Order: sequence, then C-alpha cells, then structure tokens
Amino acid sequence: MRPKIYLFGDSITEHSFSHGGWGASLADHFSRTADVVLRGYSGYNTRWAVEVKERVFPPSDGREDVVAVTVFFGANDACIPDRYAGFQHVPLDEYKQNLQSIVAFFKKRWPSARVVLITPPPIDETTRLLHPYADNPSGLPERTNEAAGIYAKQCLAVAAECGVAAINLWEKMQESPGWEKAFLSDGLHLTAKGNEFVFEKVVEQLREEQVSPQTLPVDLPLFPDIDRNDPLKSLAS
Repeated sequence: MRPKIYLFGDSITEHSFSHGGWGASLADHFSRTADVVLRGYSGYNTRWAVEVKERVFPPSDGREDVVAVTVFFGANDACIPDRYAGFQHVPLDEYKQNLQSIVAFFKKRWPSARVVLITPPPIDETTRLLHPYADNPSGLPERTNEAAGIYAKQCLAVAAECGVAAINLWEKMQESPGWEKAFLSDGLHLTAKGNEFVFEKVVEQLREEQVSPQTLPVDLPLFPDIDRNDPLKSLAS
C-alpha cells in the first residue's frame, strides 16, 4: 500500500487542489512515491476541526502507512470577535488547546507520521475590505494582520511544546516585498505565486523531516520487464 500524506485545514487547504494549488503541486511532487490526500474544509476553525477529526480520519485497518500530516488552521480562529465574521473566532487559549488535541490525535493514530503545523498567513487588511462575504456595517476588516501574527506565534509555541515541526508562514511571506498582492488574491487566500510559495515551504519542511521522493520507495520501476511479443501479459504478471 502506498504511503499517504494528509493535508488537514481550512479553505486555504481545501482550495489547494485547484489548478496550480499547493496541494496539487505536492501530489505531483510525490506522484511516484505517495498519495497526497485532501482534508480541507472551508470556513473551519480549530474548534470545528476537533469536533470532526474522528469522522474525517476514521480508524484504519492498521495497514495504512501515513508518513506525514500538515495541519493548517488559524486564519478563521483569528477573526476579530466583534466584527462580522466573529462567529468563526476562537479565543487564543482554546486555539492552543485545540491544536494540542489535533496533534495528540495524529500522534496516537499514526505514531511514525511527521506532523507539520502551518501558521495562518499574513493578512492584507486593505484588500480584505474589498472582499467581504457578509454585510459589514462597521466598515472594518474582519481579520487583522496583528491578530494573525498572535495566532501564528501560538501555533509555533504548540509545535515546540508537542515536539513537531512548524512553518511560520505569517513571518516568511512578509519577508518578500509586495507580499500583499503577490501572494494573496483577496487579502487572505493564495494567488498562484502564493500557492507556489507554500508548496516550496512544505516540501522544504518535509525534506527536513526525511519525507521526500528520495526517501520513500518508488511504487513501480520506471519500465518493467516487457515481453515485446506480448506486452500486456508482461504488465499483468
């Protein structure tokens, strides 16, 4: 059975299998060695992720070989509680507890799997105001970059406490001049360049965790021995 890499997160993960998405690129990257499996849920925060984790990751028969799991939540948890997306907000202490619960769940389910936490990305507040998904009487962005940074810091703290890897997307993206428009399409979700950036960071981190096409067995040889008089028979044997 081929190894699996699970991607667990919110809309930024759900959309990652769209054309040019970071998940689709990851599936291509591991095409001969592992199956990349999407578990992305638009609008979800860590509170709802904890509630559904048993349902979306049901017990296996013991033969499932999961080598890595990315956990990418926080953008919704960090919504400002008294603004129009406040229903998605999760207090910082609960966010920490929820992440700890998710990590513990994966460690118990697949003890040898590498768990990689990804912080929420930075927020371009000006552009968020141009893309509201509900009435916004306050005229203020439902997310702020400052709040995203606070949740990113907590995500990194959880990773350190739990002994798992983390990608500080909030910080790394802002190291690039013009990140607001280069990486974010609506102040939150990723552009093509943003998807490429996340893909590169995830591959880099997985490689550090010894998960790469070079460290995983190839499922089939490039060219099997073929009887040129009966090639179908050779491939079926």
